[in-house]
Amino acid sequence: MSALSRASDTTTFLRLPSLPIYSNLTNTIPLCSFKFHINHRYRQRHSLISPHLLKTPNPFPTMAHSNNPSSDTVDPTCAEIIVVRHGETVWNVDGRLQGHIDVELNEVGREQAAVVADRLSREFKVSAVYSSDLKRAFETAEKIAATCGIAEVIKDPDLRERHLGDLQGLVLQEAAKVSAVAYRAFKSHRTNQDIPGGGESLDKLYDRCTSSLERIAAKHTGERVVVVTHGGVIRELYQRACPNGKSGGRVLNTSINIFHIFDGDRWTIKTWGDVSHLNETGYLKSGFGGDKTSGSSFLDMERYVWDKEWE
Repeated sequence: MSALSRASDTTTFLRLPSLPIYSNLTNTIPLCSFKFHINHRYRQRHSLISPHLLKTPNPFPTMAHSNNPSSDTVDPTCAEIIVVRHGETVWNVDGRLQGHIDVELNEVGREQAAVVADRLSREFKVSAVYSSDLKRAFETAEKIAATCGIAEVIKDPDLRERHLGDLQGLVLQEAAKVSAVAYRAFKSHRTNQDIPGGGESLDKLYDRCTSSLERIAAKHTGERVVVVTHGGVIRELYQRACPNGKSGGRVLNTSINIFHIFDGDRWTIKTWGDVSHLNETGYLKSGFGGDKTSGSSFLDMERYVWDKEWE
C-alpha cells in the first residue's frame, strides 16, 4: 500500500462497560477496522491533552491472563501479531536520538525484556519471533524467544527505527542548535520530507515497516507471532490500522500492541500500549524513552492525526 493511501471507509465500535476507570472517556470508541482507498497527503501535529500519560486509561482491551496458552486459538482467517517495543537503553534515559545507531539495552531494559518475555510465555502460544536487526530490539527478542521456546529470532532490517540522518546521536533538546536544517526537516508537517544526512521521511518509514508486517502476516495466517521493533515504527503501524483515529500516544518500552491482519489488506488493533507487566514488577516508572528518542515525533508530547482538509 502507498504511504498516501491511509484513509478508511469503515469503522467498528466497541461498547465499553461503565467502569470508573473510563469515567473520563466516551463509552464508545473505534476499534480501527479499515479498508484503504482515499488519498490523504498530509498529517497534522496535535498536542496530547494530558501530560500524565502513565495514568491515562488504555482505550483498547488489555490481554486476558491465561494459564493455558495452548487453548488460546487465533482466528484462522488472520495473523495475530504481537508487536513489542524494545527495552530501555541509556540513550532513552538521556533523551538522545538513536535512529539506526546500534545502542544496547541498559540493565533496566534487560529486566523489562525478561518481564515481558515471562508474560508472553505464560499467556500465549507463539509460533515465531521476528525482530529489527538493531541490538536493542534483537536482544529483547532473543529473551522473548528463549522464554517462549522459539529456537531462532528472524531478523528483518525493515523493522528498524527511522533513520534520523544528522540528528542521530544528538540530545533532542540540543538538536535545533547543533543541526538546525535537519531539525526543521524532522519537525516538518510534510510526511515526504527526508532528513539531511541520509535520514528517512515518514512516508518511507511507513512503507517499509507496514510492508514488513504484511509479509510476516502472509506467512503466518492462523498463527500468532511476536515482532520486536521501535517506537517510531510502532506509531506508523498504528497509523496503518487507525488512519483517521487519534494517536495512541507514547509507545513505552516493552509495551505490547496486538494487531490482526486479514489477507494483508485489513488491519485491526486488539490491544494497544499494554505495560501492565511492568506495573506488576515495579519497572513501570523507570526511565522509558516514550516518544522523545523515536523516529516519528520531535517532541515528547506531540502526536499525529489525519486532517481531511489537507487532501
